Amino acid sequence: MSLMGDPADENLETKEMDARSLSFSHGQEPYVHKVGIPPRQNLFKEFQSTVKETLFADDPLRSFKDQSKSRKLVLGIEAIFPIIGWGRTYNLTKLRGDLIAGLTIASLCIPQDIGYAKLANLDPQYGLYSSFIPPLIYAVMGSSRDIAIGPVAVVSLLLGTLLQSEIDPIANPVDYRRLAFTATFFAGITQATLGILRLGFLIDFLSHAAIVGFMGGAAITITLQQLKGFLGIEMFTKKTDVISVIHSVLSSAHHGWNWQTIVIGASFLAFLLYAKYIGKKNPKFFWVPAIAPLISVILSTLFVFLIRADKHGVAIVKHIDKGLNPSSVKEIYFTGDYLGKGFRIGIVAGMIALTEATAIGRTFASMKDYQLDGNKEMVALGAMNVVGSMTSCYVATGSFSRSAVNFMSGCETAVSNIVMSVVVFLTLQFLTPLFKYTPNVILATIIISAVINLVDYKAAILIWKIDKFDFVACMGAFFGVVFASVEIGLLIAVSISFAKILLQVTRPRTAILGKIPRTTVYRNIQQYPEATRVPGVLIIRVDSAIYFSNSNYVKER
Repeated sequence: MSLMGDPADENLETKEMDARSLSFSHGQEPYVHKVGIPPRQNLFKEFQSTVKETLFADDPLRSFKDQSKSRKLVLGIEAIFPIIGWGRTYNLTKLRGDLIAGLTIASLCIPQDIGYAKLANLDPQYGLYSSFIPPLIYAVMGSSRDIAIGPVAVVSLLLGTLLQSEIDPIANPVDYRRLAFTATFFAGITQATLGILRLGFLIDFLSHAAIVGFMGGAAITITLQQLKGFLGIEMFTKKTDVISVIHSVLSSAHHGWNWQTIVIGASFLAFLLYAKYIGKKNPKFFWVPAIAPLISVILSTLFVFLIRADKHGVAIVKHIDKGLNPSSVKEIYFTGDYLGKGFRIGIVAGMIALTEATAIGRTFASMKDYQLDGNKEMVALGAMNVVGSMTSCYVATGSFSRSAVNFMSGCETAVSNIVMSVVVFLTLQFLTPLFKYTPNVILATIIISAVINLVDYKAAILIWKIDKFDFVACMGAFFGVVFASVEIGLLIAVSISFAKILLQVTRPRTAILGKIPRTTVYRNIQQYPEATRVPGVLIIRVDSAIYFSNSNYVKER
């Protein structure tokens, strides 16, 4: 083999790439391409470069370069507390938008919080607590202008299911509540750790298709769980799979259903769904579905109180503790058997909450054309849940329904979360006794109407058209949640997502390229039928990096 190049390059090592497929005619010798090996690097510098590219690709410290010490200190504080940065330009115009948005989402969150707390098998006030402290922390540390913070249906169901498998919430409510705070603490630690170590890319391993399936299955499960309150059933299964729930509903049909409860529930469910229809048909009336839950609570409470429907079998809330969040630092398990259980449940709940919040934040950031720092978001979400666990809150995250209302209401900054927290504070201080006669069925209808949109069948159809394997992941997660449990569905979602990643790495797609007429562009001939192959030349594109795990496969192909 001869070397090509200047005499100065005589010591350059080269590799030969056999291109015999390019020349088979006239008995010519194959043309050999010489590819030079890049110069050797210092091992430490190479490792440093790899770590930087993996974890610090966005160069987070670039704004600190060539700055004075005092300026670096200010920038460091602003990095932790973004409110200091955008707070300088805050004005009355922005306050007006945030005030309207905050009041609107508060009218939506109060009835939802009471219902979601029941979904997590906690007393109603804990849902309100979780919409008071966490939003305040997020407003100071978060970078999204549109996310509305609080309890959400899927995380509440997941937390309630996992906790219930360890402790019976009815037989032992104190230990159950303590385990809930412990799980919330470790959910926050998990989220903050991922952000600090810049490991946010880990949540991207849960594919969009798996998330669509999981959310849809969770929505069906949540709806089925609400049949207890909707039908007025007292004895109801603790299992979440569709078979057990339907069996429990049908077995109590002759003696366990309450017709007064059903009438109230059906009437207000129709009202809530019609309000959603109005808001969807005409965006100008976005406020109608936002205030409909609160109107439903007020009207149903008055109705039950005036006719004393509670005397006729209609279950009511009865009591919500008045006052602000009590401290729960001493209730968190830092030792004992429940420490490990709280840690395990917290990691799962924290990851799901993080996935939902990140997806919501990115969606609205792209709509308003601003950049969202995913790692800062994780630190903010983690900090608010750690503080929340110490102030009687359970896992809070970004709510899609509330965030959508927040966006449509014209929010400008995270101050809308502060406004919402103030309204919740006033509710806890003065208004909780008014919820005494609120029927449980109205909370069930509010939850049902809220989770219906989580069944995104249009996205599932699109996934089917684009990628059949993704559709398998979507349906696997969906049926896992519906027919087994939330944990099984989540496990299936994660497993199929990882299986797809491994499959794509070890079995990369290959495409034969052809030339687009009257251009110098080459494209996949299956996607571009007009592309023509070059006679005597086979042009192949491998849609992956080539290394040890797929080199043999590529060679065989």
